[in-house]
Amino acid sequence: MSRILLGVSGGVAAYKALELIRLATGEGHSVRVVQTPASRRFVGEASFAALTGAPVLVSEFERDPARGAFPGQEPPAHDPIGHLALVEQAEVYVIAPATANTIAKLAAGLADSMLTGAALAASCPVLVAPAMNNRMYEHAATQANLHTLRSRGVQIIEPGVGRLASKGESGIGRLAEPERILAAALAAAAGEPAEPGPLSGLSVLVTAGGTREPIDSVRFVGNSSSGRMGFALASAAAERGARVTLLAANVALETPAGVSRRDVRTAADMKAACDQEFPACDVLLMAAAVADFAPADPAQSKIKKAGRERLELVLEPTADVLAGLAASRNARQVIVGFAAEHGSRALELARGKLTAKGLDAIVVNDISRTDIGFDAEQNEVTILTAPREGRVGEVPLARAPKEQIAAAILDVVQELREGG
Repeated sequence: MSRILLGVSGGVAAYKALELIRLATGEGHSVRVVQTPASRRFVGEASFAALTGAPVLVSEFERDPARGAFPGQEPPAHDPIGHLALVEQAEVYVIAPATANTIAKLAAGLADSMLTGAALAASCPVLVAPAMNNRMYEHAATQANLHTLRSRGVQIIEPGVGRLASKGESGIGRLAEPERILAAALAAAAGEPAEPGPLSGLSVLVTAGGTREPIDSVRFVGNSSSGRMGFALASAAAERGARVTLLAANVALETPAGVSRRDVRTAADMKAACDQEFPACDVLLMAAAVADFAPADPAQSKIKKAGRERLELVLEPTADVLAGLAASRNARQVIVGFAAEHGSRALELARGKLTAKGLDAIVVNDISRTDIGFDAEQNEVTILTAPREGRVGEVPLARAPKEQIAAAILDVVQELREGG
């Protein structure tokens, strides 16, 4: 049987935490509850204490009569520090409901209540079940905070879609049903994924960054790319349960959690790595800026400036990595390319690439704009999908953080996988 620490924050959905406890204790699991002060406006401590058979804590400064023990455990002989002792004994810590305010505090690492302090001290799996109005849930700040928590290993139990607390409103933001939360908690306590993600079981290959083609031993011809878009895609795919391999070309960013990374330098390196990894993948997201040309005869040492009036370089075309992979694909693979185009003909040029290279989709951004794209944290793109009934599908995405753009791209990938 499992020891479940339940954190309850201040939302209308707090009443569902009572049903979660009833289900858990009915199966023989022991439960302790910590609340935020605001949650007491919805459900009081007495209700939780009656169902758990254990004291409920709100403030980190109040004494725990059970001294950190769960029902069925022998309390220690000394008075331990409350939030440390409780979470040390817990096998899983579930925060349900988790309001937008509590999620923001968790993402910022605040410890201003028993609930948030215990989260910061937790070495057991931590699960967060959001519950709020759909506009609050979909706000960029909330999505960024959830992304931060996922990147730290927190498992998010996605909310449901339906009627919300506000009269006449519906949408995403309903607390997941107690049965689902309990199943996720028990899986996490057993060391298993809390819930299978929509990409579980799939292998996703992501390329990111820009290749560098050597002129000599210190200089190179390169493409402008920070790698942020590719890294956001890799992170989002891992969050959705995929096995992710990331081929990073000259990127200094930290590797996303749960992602296997290989570093490459040149277009030739990228081709070799892709040729090796592509056959086993289900989805290819080719976000890297691979050089179209490379110096034909790079010097093996540093070219000296002294005595030279000019330096002439002869460039030769590199292999088209994406076209080559697409030509060797099998029927189950989904391939998404990226096109950095300049000016008013961006979509027209990208449509040509989509068809010529045999891709399922291509993500286009206009590099004539300085506020998006390269080295920026936000982007504005259009996703073009393969022609159907003679027409190319078109999904415009307004300017947003690259994490949100990555999520939207993966939504399209899932539709392509499902044949939608």
